[in-house]
Amino acid sequence: MRLVTTWFGSFITDDDGNVTEKRLFPPDPAEIAKRLNAMERGDVLPEEGEIAAGKAVSVRERRLSVFGIIEEFQQPDIRPEEHGFGNEILGMAMLCRGRDKVRTKSSPDEQIVQAIRTIDDLGGIINLMSERLHEWHGLNFPELDKLVPEEKYVRLIADFGGRAAILESGKVKYGDSIGGEVSEADILAMKSLANALIATAQKKREMERYIELRMKEIAPNTSHLAGPLIGARLISLTGGLDRLSRVPASTIQLLGAEKALFKHIKDHAKPPKHGVIFQHPLIHRAPPWQRGKIARAFAAKLSIAVKMDRYGHDFIGPKLQADLDRRVEDIRKRHPKPNRKNSRRR
Repeated sequence: MRLVTTWFGSFITDDDGNVTEKRLFPPDPAEIAKRLNAMERGDVLPEEGEIAAGKAVSVRERRLSVFGIIEEFQQPDIRPEEHGFGNEILGMAMLCRGRDKVRTKSSPDEQIVQAIRTIDDLGGIINLMSERLHEWHGLNFPELDKLVPEEKYVRLIADFGGRAAILESGKVKYGDSIGGEVSEADILAMKSLANALIATAQKKREMERYIELRMKEIAPNTSHLAGPLIGARLISLTGGLDRLSRVPASTIQLLGAEKALFKHIKDHAKPPKHGVIFQHPLIHRAPPWQRGKIARAFAAKLSIAVKMDRYGHDFIGPKLQADLDRRVEDIRKRHPKPNRKNSRRR
């Protein structure tokens, strides 16, 4: 006896290919699609377990080896029409499979990619709105942006509006302003823009908190070593954690510096030493002559962290951080001053 499974059911046949027993799949495209997907994953179907129970059978597929000996034999000619199945239901089942595969392609790191791009978009919107608010409110009180920091500047406009109300509040003290008078309608419009700017900035902070939480779940080692935002940006630049795990450390070091790299290749300009990882305190707080070496060491440890997040399950972030700190300290001791030869070449 032989156990054979087609797209519409499981069958027991004799050596001549005649069907002796069968377990048909439900005549539902979604259910058929589930079984086809399970077969592709190498799973055993319930129908196969039922029909092969207590029987000595031969099988062609390795996934069915639990039921009998694997042998090479020709697939018997079992026609779906003879069992109540047509091409229409097969076509619908394949559409369901296509939808399932597209749906399963969405992974947590893809959510991170969309979130960091949202932050970039919100940052651009905030900059545009802030620039417009400064120009608009500057018609009435141009000196205000030099008297208070940006966050307080926007809050004062949102709370009080024009120059007169801001000065009356006592939050700012200033003499005669060169700004002109504006109407009440203008003040209301500026207050509305300031409130919209505050709300947008709040959404950006919420998105950053979301990334911090998700990065600790998805890429804890990368998040620990680089910080959640830098780690998320690296994932976004490569299109996903899997792609990031497959690039060398030298590429991680320069991610985000593509324009400078192309300029170096084309116009023989100075090569870049770092990309977005420059935002990390270890690099941007270091003296210029140490940054390249620290960036290279940082990228090497970060490459290990990314691979562990993608392929492993251990949290080794603290160990990588300790190793990196020792390496950075060694660089600082070895290179306390700039290399004079390199300085003359420049």
